[in-house]
Amino acid sequence: MTSSASRYANEPTNAVVPPAPSTIDLHTHTLRSDGVLEPGELVRQAFDAGVRLLAITDHDNLAGYREMRSGGALPAGLELLPGVEINAVVDWRNELWEGELHILGFGMDADDDAFEATLARQRGERRRRFDRILVRLREIGIPVDAEVAQVAAGDDDALGRPTVARALIRAGHADSVEDAFQRWLAYGMPAWVPRNGLGPVAAIGAIRAAGGVPVLAHFREAPDRMATVRELVEHGLGGLEVYYRSFDQATVEAVGAVANAFGLVRTGGTDYHGDLGPYAESHAGLWVPPEVGVELKSAIQGT
Repeated sequence: MTSSASRYANEPTNAVVPPAPSTIDLHTHTLRSDGVLEPGELVRQAFDAGVRLLAITDHDNLAGYREMRSGGALPAGLELLPGVEINAVVDWRNELWEGELHILGFGMDADDDAFEATLARQRGERRRRFDRILVRLREIGIPVDAEVAQVAAGDDDALGRPTVARALIRAGHADSVEDAFQRWLAYGMPAWVPRNGLGPVAAIGAIRAAGGVPVLAHFREAPDRMATVRELVEHGLGGLEVYYRSFDQATVEAVGAVANAFGLVRTGGTDYHGDLGPYAESHAGLWVPPEVGVELKSAIQGT
């Protein structure tokens, strides 16, 4: 089972070499969940790096998209898609990474009240888990409550373990986010707390009901878990994240073959959080072919 930290820090061993700066990034995070940048700053950095089709996919939260839509002064030539990422809970007997599948959603109606109510419940579960992690850290003698107050953007944000990891760094208990996960926060570590919330079928259904296209994120296991992908497709899964920044070339090809087998839309992105440097550094290793944007927007229009 892949560690949580590897989703943030590992570099591919046989990295994809972008033939040109990618104009598409469909997987990013801001301070409205567990990233480090304000939405406007992320948009600015992405545009400066050459991105022209961007999705902010904060966990359980469309606030960043709404802010930019309502008054964020998007750069001329940048298209911003409504996006979200839902960490869906699966049966542990499936032996999937940390008992989760991550479902991205694109193109939802950001004003859909039912979808927002679903996301609010998810954020509530995230907050309860976040608070239980802080309790666990106190119990093992490394409280970081004061440091959390310095790195968290606010009580209503979709806080996650990277926020705790940054607090552990500030308190001197870790050298990096990856180190914090490996020592304290990943599955089996002293401050691990299981997640509660939607399952993947419910997450897919909620995204579909709001007019969006649900996409399975960074599932490098797809070639070996075809039955899992097939089941999700039967429940409405519309896409697969093929061009993930930390996928090497062989993984891109293998996951892409799964997408082709099931007729799924391909997406891709940096999964940028900000702990490893400015956006441009992550973007430099990303390649999402231009046709991906055309196909995704077509799928959204067809929902």
